[in-house]
Amino acid sequence: MFEGTQVAHYPNEDDGRPIRYAARQPILAADETVIGYKILFRSDVASHFRSWESDDASRTVIDMSSLLGLNVLCDNRLAFVGCSRDTLLERFLAFLPPDRVVAEIGRDVAADDAVEEALSWLKQAGYKIALDNFTVNDPRQPLVEFADFIKVDIKQTAWEDILQIARCYEGGNIGLLAEKVETTEEFDYSRRAGFQFFQGYFFRRPQIVRARGLSSHRTVYLRLLQAVSRPEMKWDEVEDLLKKDAALYYRLLRYVNSAAFGIRGAVSSVSQALTFMGEDDLRRWCRLAGAFEMSKRRTSDLMLTALVRARFGELMAEDLAHGGVDLFLVGLLTLMDAILEVPMSAVFEGFDLDADSRMLLLENDGPLLPIYELIWAVESGAWESVVRSCALLGLREARVAERYSAAMQWAQSISTEV
Repeated sequence: MFEGTQVAHYPNEDDGRPIRYAARQPILAADETVIGYKILFRSDVASHFRSWESDDASRTVIDMSSLLGLNVLCDNRLAFVGCSRDTLLERFLAFLPPDRVVAEIGRDVAADDAVEEALSWLKQAGYKIALDNFTVNDPRQPLVEFADFIKVDIKQTAWEDILQIARCYEGGNIGLLAEKVETTEEFDYSRRAGFQFFQGYFFRRPQIVRARGLSSHRTVYLRLLQAVSRPEMKWDEVEDLLKKDAALYYRLLRYVNSAAFGIRGAVSSVSQALTFMGEDDLRRWCRLAGAFEMSKRRTSDLMLTALVRARFGELMAEDLAHGGVDLFLVGLLTLMDAILEVPMSAVFEGFDLDADSRMLLLENDGPLLPIYELIWAVESGAWESVVRSCALLGLREARVAERYSAAMQWAQSISTEV
């Protein structure tokens, strides 16, 4: 934190409400399109994150899905949900839509008659099944007939065993899914071994060796992001940049002519549109529209995550001393190197960024680091790190959980509006 930081304190820290965190890990196909998310939940501080606590995990799934909706949690894609034995036998997943849910069966679920009957019911109802942490000579072998996915932890499994599993199921009707894929090298190895699906964050790191120059249109979007981030914004410069790109021009006019503005008569030019928008609204719209255009060639999860980070930082700003740093902009920029496939230094060349923001983005260090360590911990489901970060920053966990849920809802909604 900044030296001399004054953190927020709350007199009624325990208001009796459970703390509900939801995180998601992307699951991608070989072309890096997102097919779904592994959903991670945490609702009990005292339990220190027991992930297979009887039927509590499934009830948390249902609870969080009711609060946020699977569309928000999974961006309208498949939800991979961990299931205990009780979850299966009590048929708790019946509360969730079958066409959107993949039931993940952990290693602690014995392959007995009752479980087989439960899986048969799930399949007939339209749910998909995944066998999690599958190994050579796995005791859940009798359950393979129900499986749509076999997941292999590439960090905990010997490479010889990974190849053996891949050879056994390659070419069949079961999708091979590599878990904990954190580097491009691991992605390439797994794909060559025969895996079709991948769970991890490898695609969020730019491959500088293949980094390419920006197209003229993407240069316009980056220059627009720079222009609206300056303390003294030049409206003529912004207007000129907007006119250089037909997609942005159209988006702006559609936005200003929407019902939200309540304008009588059509707005047909950029100069007209800018007169109806205040400076704050213009900055926000240009940031989002430009970022969306820049991200079109990359997986949608990158932009969605950048939006969540930006909004989460913005919401938490009132609870933290941050030296006046624009936490929305910094959050948006944290993934821009991966979106554009260029070094981070090239992303904000020309930005009027403060020293603390530059230190975070370039060196992963500095006074802002504790704030973003909290953001990264929440989004990856590293619950123990979340607890430590909240204690360090003097934040109530319940407030952090609520703000992150709000950021997820906002990001999912804004992605369909901009």
